[in-house]
Amino acid sequence: MEMLIARLIADTATSETRLDTLSGALQAAGMPLTAAAMPEDDDGLLELHIAADDPAAVLALIDKVFDPTDMLAARGAIEVPRLFVSDMDSTMIGQECIDELADYAGIKPEIAEITERAMQGELDFEAALRERVALLAGLDETAIATCLAERIRATPGAATLVATLAGLGTRTVLVTGGFHHFADPVAEMLGFHRVVGNRLAVEGGKLTGGLVGPVTDSAVKAAVLKEEAAQLGEGAHSLATGDGANDIPMIEAATYGFAYRAKPKARAAANGRIDAGDLTAVLRLLGVPRSQWREV
Repeated sequence: MEMLIARLIADTATSETRLDTLSGALQAAGMPLTAAAMPEDDDGLLELHIAADDPAAVLALIDKVFDPTDMLAARGAIEVPRLFVSDMDSTMIGQECIDELADYAGIKPEIAEITERAMQGELDFEAALRERVALLAGLDETAIATCLAERIRATPGAATLVATLAGLGTRTVLVTGGFHHFADPVAEMLGFHRVVGNRLAVEGGKLTGGLVGPVTDSAVKAAVLKEEAAQLGEGAHSLATGDGANDIPMIEAATYGFAYRAKPKARAAANGRIDAGDLTAVLRLLGVPRSQWREV
């Protein structure tokens, strides 16, 4: 049986009692807790060493005892990744761009319902995307700039997460099932090195209801992560963040796959979860000292 390292952000006032409860639950499950420590430079971060080979089982027990909390369970020593690949909508930004854009066409509820079902994994992603884009046919392209200015905002902690990792030498890639019209300015705002996404077709200043080129779906997201990791060489640690079903292959392919305020299927696939704090919790769980954060 291997040794897993689990880190979680806990309330120091109750962590000792809860840790006793967790230790008992782990022992009963055949996954004994062998060490526990709270780093001096991060009050509230708890690191556990557990004799186990199933991160999902460890996370499930932590969930029961510490819920809600932010956590990571990893094989081997946790280190700053050399690659960071992230979803955009409802992860790096707090909105679903296509839903907000649909509001300018007066059809937000109709499109938002399809978006939610796709993110839950109930619909084929590409088919659902093409259906929603078709409903936007005839919308003036200027609505995109207006939507960006009025509606699209970075998720709390997103800019600090990207800037800090980039400052530590991490390659950063924004990969989205959304659109370059939104992703390019978001990536520039947050400091990503590369953007991968879909392209809306425009003719005569209006959306045609179609897309240009192949669709960026769950398979493409995972392929981008693997391609980028391969360029960094064998053994390069990777980090992925996402929230929906189309992020699952990417999350599973990463060394540290974080589900951020995620849909149940995505959350279950991840070995890292952010449910309580903002995205700077990822930095804490990776062990990046606050003195190294580039707060934006």
